[in-house]
Amino acid sequence: MAATKNSAAPAVLSPRALNRATLERQLLLRRTAMPAKDAVHHLVGLQAQNTRPPYYQLCARLEGFRPAELAALMESREVARIVTLRSTIHLHTADDVLSLRPLVQPARDRELRVFRAGLTGVDLGRLRSLATGLVEERPRTPKEIREALHAEWPGADPRALGTAARCLLPLVQVTPRGVWGRSGQVALTTAERWLGAPARPAPAPDAAVLRYLAAFGPASVKDMQAWAGLTRLREVFERLRPGLVTFRDENGVELFDLPDAPRPPEDTPAPPRFLPEFDNVLLGHADRGRVIPPRFHGRNGKGNQAYGSVLVDGFLAAIWCHDGGGAPGARPSVLTVQPLAALGPAERDAVTEEARRMLSVMAPPGTADTCDIRFAAFVDFG
Repeated sequence: MAATKNSAAPAVLSPRALNRATLERQLLLRRTAMPAKDAVHHLVGLQAQNTRPPYYQLCARLEGFRPAELAALMESREVARIVTLRSTIHLHTADDVLSLRPLVQPARDRELRVFRAGLTGVDLGRLRSLATGLVEERPRTPKEIREALHAEWPGADPRALGTAARCLLPLVQVTPRGVWGRSGQVALTTAERWLGAPARPAPAPDAAVLRYLAAFGPASVKDMQAWAGLTRLREVFERLRPGLVTFRDENGVELFDLPDAPRPPEDTPAPPRFLPEFDNVLLGHADRGRVIPPRFHGRNGKGNQAYGSVLVDGFLAAIWCHDGGGAPGARPSVLTVQPLAALGPAERDAVTEEARRMLSVMAPPGTADTCDIRFAAFVDFG
């Protein structure tokens, strides 16, 4: 059915239709040879609450990707890790760090209000100035920031002081933290100091809406609000409505999209993909049924612990973990796949093939061929 830009009833998109459209834009229907930096920009950032997932996200999406490519972008400061969407750490291009962080400042302001009880008597303007001087003198750990601020305001809650600095300032995590094959504690400085560029005023959200639809659409207003951690975006969508097309999902929710965005047929093949914990394709919508079947809601995590996810035929069908491997000559590593739905022989073979491909890119040199890929017993979740 065709989309509509007038008063006629809009076409209804099934979960499979939404799935294929989203996977196409997320580069998960087929791998592309797009450079890593271009992919980070197209995807409007990579969820980076942990340090390794951005590498696995690009491994699932890009042909010829190697972790060293993204690591080099981090070391050259062409991409950086910063708290943005949903109050979580994301890896963005330098340009997006400077533009998206101001855009989501209202969410940081809301977060700060939660901690106001612990900030009684604290001059937030002075706190901002003091924290800026601290982290621009040299990158500081969160503990160092808290202790320095607590020395200035001993009656305040140290945790609230640290949160205030994070909310008031665009703090990036400096390397070597997040660089593949290296380690380092969290150390923070301002985006301006790290990137060598001045802060930017908050942009109009219109461009962000269009970029979101290009990477996650078709989508509802609530979908984008859930992805960004923002509210009151209805008026932005209404302002953009004349240039968009609309659909409905099977529950009658209005979905917006770019007129020329790809919307593949429902029967388009979707090969298996191994995704890390917190991949944005799993978190980018208020209604996640386009990727996570309702009966598996919450099965790819427990509390604050999230597991890697395996997509089969485009939908969450298993979780996975890898014991990390080891140096050549050490005991073989084990990659375990826990099906959430019964997988047939052909599906298991395809999942195993994709696991081998992932390991050939991500496992330590000389260990991929020795990794033992195991399927745990299927547990029927109904």
